[in-house]
Amino acid sequence: MQSGGWDPGRTSRGSRLHAVMRLVRIEHTLFSLPFAYAGAVLACLECLDARTSILIALALLGLRTAAMAYNNIADLDIDRANPRTRGRPLVTGAVSLRDAWAAVAAGSALYYASAALLNRYALMLAPVLWAAALSYPHAKRLHWLPHLHLGLVLGTVVLGGAVAAYGAHAASLGDVLGRVPWLYVAAVSLWVAGFDTFYAVMDMEFDRRMGLGSIPARLGLRDALWASRLMHAASIALLLASVPAYGLGPVALASLLLASLLIAYQHLLLARHGVDAVPRAFNLNLAVGVVAGTGVVVDRLLLLAGF
Repeated sequence: MQSGGWDPGRTSRGSRLHAVMRLVRIEHTLFSLPFAYAGAVLACLECLDARTSILIALALLGLRTAAMAYNNIADLDIDRANPRTRGRPLVTGAVSLRDAWAAVAAGSALYYASAALLNRYALMLAPVLWAAALSYPHAKRLHWLPHLHLGLVLGTVVLGGAVAAYGAHAASLGDVLGRVPWLYVAAVSLWVAGFDTFYAVMDMEFDRRMGLGSIPARLGLRDALWASRLMHAASIALLLASVPAYGLGPVALASLLLASLLIAYQHLLLARHGVDAVPRAFNLNLAVGVVAGTGVVVDRLLLLAGF
């Protein structure tokens, strides 16, 4: 099932640099960054300084670059076969395989270097987060729940931010992991898994023909949309539960309520317009990410300033 052939990874004509930026979806780094900082301020607000903040951004840029480039490499055969994804940069030749592998190598190097400069626990856990991110494209070849894998990848961004901020002050790995805001990690993971589930509806029939795993391919359109709703309902509950759990104030509460309404609105669009609404519903998540992440950060900064 296709939705007008819509694909956020499609590349129009442009420079080589533009094509590479589309390959790695540079906007995904901006989309993820608020969650890394949210994890940092929830774990140890007073630990976050300018140096740590910059290294968090560089680590995330490196990891996302490596992961997105490798995702395109691993899925090249699938993207060539799927009419919806034939406009992606590796398929059209706008980016060469050599350049894609160079992006994987450069992104990985930046990620590990940033982790090493942060603290020993960030470096210790770096391979785990790296493996989770780069193994994602293989999930659909192994099972029918790749959406949960993708959700966990973004959830680890929150974890990574927490480790980056608190790791230098921790007494042990257990101490570090104890400061991770796990409710927020779970909320982010389920939110991503939920919207990736309804996004996969567009490829439901293709995935079935190719023997690829997804919730829509396994359960069908109706049940897949219900699965997405349930994951998003759980995500909203966890987002709101994080307010009292982490002592958040009115700014965080307002931002998480707004994020929750935006998530709910996606399902209203899908209920009214069906698969044709997938692009609009999917793109709303860019706003959800900014609102849900930034609101928590601003709330904590105001607390630090005495407001």
